Amino acid sequence: MASGRGGVLELAVLGSLHETPLHGYELRKRLNALLGMFRAFSYGSLYPCLRQLLTDGLIVEDGASTTDPALTESPITLTGRRSKIVYKLTAEGKERLHELLTQAGPSAWEDESFGVHFAFFRHTEAEVRLRILEGRRSRLEERLDGVRTALARTRERLDSYTLELQRHGLESVEREVRWLNELIATERRGSSADEDRHSTHEGISRAPAPGAENSGRHTGPQDNN
Repeated sequence: MASGRGGVLELAVLGSLHETPLHGYELRKRLNALLGMFRAFSYGSLYPCLRQLLTDGLIVEDGASTTDPALTESPITLTGRRSKIVYKLTAEGKERLHELLTQAGPSAWEDESFGVHFAFFRHTEAEVRLRILEGRRSRLEERLDGVRTALARTRERLDSYTLELQRHGLESVEREVRWLNELIATERRGSSADEDRHSTHEGISRAPAPGAENSGRHTGPQDNN
């Protein structure tokens, strides 16, 4: 599937279906909650994305969900009503999701996609999480330098309202950088703790058992004659 917005939507769909099979309406609600926090989400782009994922064999259509409220209605009400399509992830879809979650390049920490990658961090390896967080921080620090420079140059020519708007944007980026610093510190502490546990486990497993240094050595009775 195409990169950019299409790639972000692909990740969001596959990640959502990895949690549980969903029919279109449920999937739309989840994507709206997920993507709506970070950018405008167009429902018109969802169904072309689903068709492409079906064509690629990454998802399949299943029968109506047994938890669908429509199934609790009377048979008369259901007469002539088309069953809702439930979308499920295939084995190939899980592989594709894993591939997307291992990507830690610039596309993963841009405004368009960082939030979606972050939403699925629980399925992402620690090393990849750390690279994405550090990349996002670097990008925002570059943005901060640019905004501060531009603000210093144009401060005298800005009216008070425009100046306040610029300051508000600057403070928002600064808050996110502080938030990222905390997350990065937490990730590094977690990685260090995992390494310490791994080293301790290896040390214990390699340590000889008590008396093992004497194993294989036969000490018979000494000949005093």
